[in-house]
Formats: sequence, C-alpha cells, structure tokens
Amino acid sequence: MLTIHTVAELRLQLGAWRRAGERIAFAPTMGNLHRGHLRLMEQGRQHAERVVASIFVNPLQFGPNEDFDRYPRTLAADQAALEGAGVDLLFAPSVAEMYPQGRDGLTLVRVPGVTEILEGAFRPGHFDGVATVVNILFNLVQPDLALFGEKDYQQLAVIRRMVADLRMPLQVVGVPTERDADGLALSSRNQYLSAAERARAGEIHRSLTTVADALTGGRRDFEAMSQEQRNRLNTIGFDVQYLDVRRPDLGVPQASDTAFVVLVAAKLGNTRLIDNVQVACRPM
Repeated sequence: MLTIHTVAELRLQLGAWRRAGERIAFAPTMGNLHRGHLRLMEQGRQHAERVVASIFVNPLQFGPNEDFDRYPRTLAADQAALEGAGVDLLFAPSVAEMYPQGRDGLTLVRVPGVTEILEGAFRPGHFDGVATVVNILFNLVQPDLALFGEKDYQQLAVIRRMVADLRMPLQVVGVPTERDADGLALSSRNQYLSAAERARAGEIHRSLTTVADALTGGRRDFEAMSQEQRNRLNTIGFDVQYLDVRRPDLGVPQASDTAFVVLVAAKLGNTRLIDNVQVACRPM
C-alpha cells in the first residue's frame, strides 16, 4: 500500500490508474479505524480495481468546544489495518496541505435544507465543514464511487444531496452500520466511554429498536413514542439531544408513510453518541 501526504503525489499516482482504465473507489475517514471503516474498504474492492482511503482530522467540522485536539490519531495502526484490508493508497495530508491558503476566508460548501435540523441544530457549521472537505477530497481523488457508513445517516444525506446538486460524476454508496454484540454502533469515540458508561451504552440502540418495532406494529404517534424513549434514556443517565422519527429524506413523517429512519444523539458522561435505524413498514 502506498501512503501519500501531498496533493502532487496523489494526482500523479491516480492519473496513472485512470490512464490504465481502472475504476477507483474512495473512502474518506478521520482515522482511528475500526471494523466499520474496514467494511467500507471491503465494499470498495467489490466495485473497483483500486481502493483509496484518506485519513484527515478536519478542523472545519469541529466546534470550538468539541474534541478536535483529543480526537485519537493512530496513523501507524491505521496503515497496518488498511494494508490488511487490501487498500491500494492512503492519502494522509496535513492541515496545511488541505488548506494551503489557510482557513480564514476559505470557500465553504453549504447544503441547505438537510443541514439545519437534528445534528445541525446542535452543531452549527458542522455540515459546512463536512461538505467542504468532502468536496475538496472528491476533486482531488475524482473517484468513480465513494463509500460512507450509514451510522452518520444525516452526513450521508448531505453528501448525496451535494453530489446530486453539483452534478458530480460519482456514485455514493452507503454501507450498513457495524455494531457490537449489545447493538452499540462502532465509533472511534466509543473509547472515550468509561467501563460503567460502556456497560450502559447499548441502551441507545435498544431505544431505537423499540421505536422501530412500534412503527412496524402500526403506531404513528411519532412524537409520543419518541418522547417515551427520550425519557427512558434520560432516566438511566443519558442526556438526549434528539431522538426523532423522520422520513428517509429527513422530512417530517406522515401516517401514510411506509419508510422511516429513527435518529438519536445523546451524551453519556462526556461522550456524544449518534445512531439510527431504518424502518420499512407495510402500507396501513
């Protein structure tokens, strides 16, 4: 596996693969990789001759009181994991390489409509940072397809909307969430949990599946069933920021809908967890 740190080297290598007619799959990450990330690489290998990953902890998507400085950076371990997963190239740029003119006055990409709700309401500016860095990475790599985990459901929706609106010539592939035995979605931030917190963390998935089961059973009092689970989680030590039922496009659900997504963000101690489950129902 090649590890490349500069844009010039990246373009040189990718240009050779494109001239050879090879398809390129791309999985952008912030590193500290787990099984969910490696599943992206496996899926990429099924669709393309070359798999490219990036590791970049993007300062644009962190708020002033968030964990940019302490976000785990484990490049050597990540390189070994990616090589084991059959990745052809890792792009691991510095902040200066990604933003050579600095971040003040940087052109930003904003995706209206899907970025102000849910995560956007609690992390203002977060999705502008995500959309901007992903746009830059797409321009640099120019992949045929890009892979993202479905755990960050709203992020995936933002990227799909950006790609469609800007007519980017690539396919965005969502990859199902990888979970531990108790249902907790894998996340690099799970390591922030204490042992006692980790023992409770699976309850967040239990609340999601409770709402999902209610939906498949025919309940359509969306706010009432969501509030029941917000209350349950708050009672057992979570600090719920949102737990909502939405349409797959993140619009407000209607009783006649047959597809839903249940999304949650909650803090457990100092760790913020997000998750979702997608639900398909029979027509009422």
